[in-house]
Amino acid sequence: MICIPFDSFGAPEYDGNVMDIFNSLSRKKEEFKPLFDEKINMFVCGPTVYDSSHIGHARTYVFFDVAVKFLRHAGYTVFYLQNVTDIDDKVIIRARELGQNPLFLSRHYAREYFQDMNELKISSVSKYAPATKYIPHIIVQIKRLVQKGYVYTISEDGLYFDIKKFSEYGKLSGRTAAEAEDAVSRIDDSIKKRNRGDFCVWKFEKPGEPSWASPWGIGRPGWHIEDTAISEHFFGPQYDIHGGGIDLKFPHHESEIAQQEAASGRKPFVKYWMHTGHLQVTGTKMSKSLKNFITIRDLLKKYSAESFRLLVLQNHYRSPLNFTNGSIRAAEEGIKRIAECIQRLRKITNHKSQIINKFRVPNSKYSNDLREKFCEAMNDDFDTPKVIAEIFRFITDTNKRIDAGELSKKDAREILVSLKRIDSVLGIIPIIKQKKIPEVIKKLSEERERCRKEKNWTNADAIRQEIEQKGYSVKDGPDGPLVQKK
Repeated sequence: MICIPFDSFGAPEYDGNVMDIFNSLSRKKEEFKPLFDEKINMFVCGPTVYDSSHIGHARTYVFFDVAVKFLRHAGYTVFYLQNVTDIDDKVIIRARELGQNPLFLSRHYAREYFQDMNELKISSVSKYAPATKYIPHIIVQIKRLVQKGYVYTISEDGLYFDIKKFSEYGKLSGRTAAEAEDAVSRIDDSIKKRNRGDFCVWKFEKPGEPSWASPWGIGRPGWHIEDTAISEHFFGPQYDIHGGGIDLKFPHHESEIAQQEAASGRKPFVKYWMHTGHLQVTGTKMSKSLKNFITIRDLLKKYSAESFRLLVLQNHYRSPLNFTNGSIRAAEEGIKRIAECIQRLRKITNHKSQIINKFRVPNSKYSNDLREKFCEAMNDDFDTPKVIAEIFRFITDTNKRIDAGELSKKDAREILVSLKRIDSVLGIIPIIKQKKIPEVIKKLSEERERCRKEKNWTNADAIRQEIEQKGYSVKDGPDGPLVQKK
């Protein structure tokens, strides 16, 4: 796989290793080879919009945002499709509790979800597809399943998929059809089902529920069927990548495989399955009853989107992520370190003189090393923890080089471009607005600098303390002091 050039400084293309992705279906890393050369079709299960989205959702969607942006950065054309479950048992139950129309409720929370995604800098999704907009496509797919004998009817209940008719049921999760008897998909718990693991593809109308006409009677779709009907409409019966949280692996994704491969007769339905690990809060499963439930909105009232993205990327996507106040605060401090280094680099690029040091290492190689390590790590099953570690090593080294006067204006500009290009994938660099420094602080800084040149360290320290008492910090460098609002 080749990482495309980052900039116009003459840096060579990086001829990296092939990309490897851990495939949940095969349970091993595989060389990534799209079905259609440079074009990738990718589907990630979206939210069920019956309440505010939480940080567990955010963990999954931040990761896939980064993955898609890297694939595009690497030269692929990616169509990233995400469904939105806007009609479902959970939506109906919540609407009933609030005395609202279910579709009004789901539209409200869908709008809120899109706002949350925007605030989290998630911008890679090509198409959001609400289930209620694709009822005809859902009905068409159910018709094929009925015609092929995979679906049976329970009167006054709905149409159910018979998992015993699909011999490979369980190949994703490792469960057999018999083991599926231990799980019930959402509220598909009719005592009249042939097998306890059978799931509903069409639910007959009940009073007060949104419903649509179908050949089998008025009703609404089951949970699993919307994903395959929507993805088949956009991609056909087979595509490259399907993603989601590990909690969806069974029974949701298992059921998707069964109904799509049964309907089309083509295998595999999806070539690569990717799952993010669980998110816990202080070591415990997030739950409203435990009062550790954190919505995206509540998170962003206290912390920046960049700090949450950094926290997500410091953990491998397949590993559990433990969210604590300490971990998010540490991420916030990490973002400040990155921002401060960028401000120092910008100060160099705006400086009139060149900083010259005879021991300066040529920066073309210096910046290229970071870019190569970035590509190498991302090619290895999106190893973002390694990427983040390399970035902070790079920041530390860059600060040392600034302190030693080893960077020219061209060097600083080159580093800034490299960081910006990498951040177009990661989204962890905040918008840095240089706040206007009050004249009194400027004069104090100038006076302190004069004292330092005269080696009057006592007065220089006293002025620093005065500046800090007024709410500003001073960081010295070979290019002069950097004064910032605390």
